[in-house]
Amino acid sequence: MRRVCRQAAEGEFHIGFNGHGLGRDGMFVSTFEKQLDAKRRIVVPQEFRALVSSPFDGVICFPSIEADCIEGGGQALFDRYVRVIEELDFGDPVRSALETSVYGGLARMAFDTAGRITLPEPLCDLFGLEDWVVVVGLGDRFQIWNREAFQAHRSAQRELARDGLAQLRAAQRMARLGGCLDLSPRSRPAGAGSFGHGSETGSEDC
Repeated sequence: MRRVCRQAAEGEFHIGFNGHGLGRDGMFVSTFEKQLDAKRRIVVPQEFRALVSSPFDGVICFPSIEADCIEGGGQALFDRYVRVIEELDFGDPVRSALETSVYGGLARMAFDTAGRITLPEPLCDLFGLEDWVVVVGLGDRFQIWNREAFQAHRSAQRELARDGLAQLRAAQRMARLGGCLDLSPRSRPAGAGSFGHGSETGSEDC
């Protein structure tokens, strides 16, 4: 069972679990608000520090590719991006863009003796992280947002999840009835992305 940290009110954010079979580096879960101190520091709970697999005593971060925020995690997250990048041909524009964002933007945030990490000043400036921030767990990674920007992002994500889940359920009902449902990009609501992409097999046969 995942263990929810109760130190959010004190500025700590919970990123971890009780260690029973949820992956090599655990899971980043829950969403917490934190007011940065004068040195841009956030306290990381001991249970998370013990779970992070990394060549150094800390976490990595870089500008998120998908949103205007900081993205971070442990060695497993970095290894995943390396695999994605290495699948592309050398010199491919997308590979170069990923290398610029991940390799070029990467910063190592080491834990100090109190278990804190210091957010890089350039990334704080880039995403307007000056006072209150939001730390949101996304499984094998976490994001750090400007509080106001995250409110808008969360609302849009909730709508996207609602629309995508409705499409997925509709496709499942049609499959049980022996029919099919067109889930091609042209039929999705604006901004629906690729949610439910795995259920669109057969749409070309209708």
